[in-house]
Amino acid sequence: MFETRKSTLYLILAGIFITNAVVAELIGGKLINVGPYVMSVGIIPWPVVFITTDLINEYFGQKGVHKLSLITAGLITYCFALLYAALHIPAVKGDGLVTDAQFTAVFGQSLWIIVGSIVAFIVSQAIDVTIFHFLRSRTGAKMIWLRSTGSTVISQFFDTFIVLGIAFYATGKMDTTTYISSGLVGYGVKLGIAIALTPVIYLGHNLIDKYIKEKV
Repeated sequence: MFETRKSTLYLILAGIFITNAVVAELIGGKLINVGPYVMSVGIIPWPVVFITTDLINEYFGQKGVHKLSLITAGLITYCFALLYAALHIPAVKGDGLVTDAQFTAVFGQSLWIIVGSIVAFIVSQAIDVTIFHFLRSRTGAKMIWLRSTGSTVISQFFDTFIVLGIAFYATGKMDTTTYISSGLVGYGVKLGIAIALTPVIYLGHNLIDKYIKEKV
């Protein structure tokens, strides 16, 4: 029963992880204003991804996260491949129907946004896992907030600046000032959401412990 419950838990966490990661990539091409600054709307789901990463780290170890990260990167690539194919299939013309131009405007992200997103995802996940387990080896089962927030603080910094650097700065769509300000704003938003969700980590631990340790 224990192994069955743990397998179910992994599927649930993996589903949350993959869903938020894929959605973040799909909506990442939209830039929004945060006061006078610019930020990708795709940043919003990422704190959930990193919180889920920490929970998987806690209960399934580095191998569990590495395996899921590779699967997710593959699924993101597959998703973009399907979108690429869909962009090149002519739409039916008619009043009230989605046109090719409208579809392209929403889903026609540049190749560099796709590359930047996938590279940032893989690198940030590797950093998050490494720091999480380093802190866990020093604190044991205590100070959940430290290893969770500590790993997120550093990994999200790299995630934010890598994707903006490859997708927008390297391609000339952002100047240096905009790149730095947008990166700091996006990082600040992700970090703020992650810190605000810290109680969710403790709630998740309590619920998971009760679920997988319950005697039947």
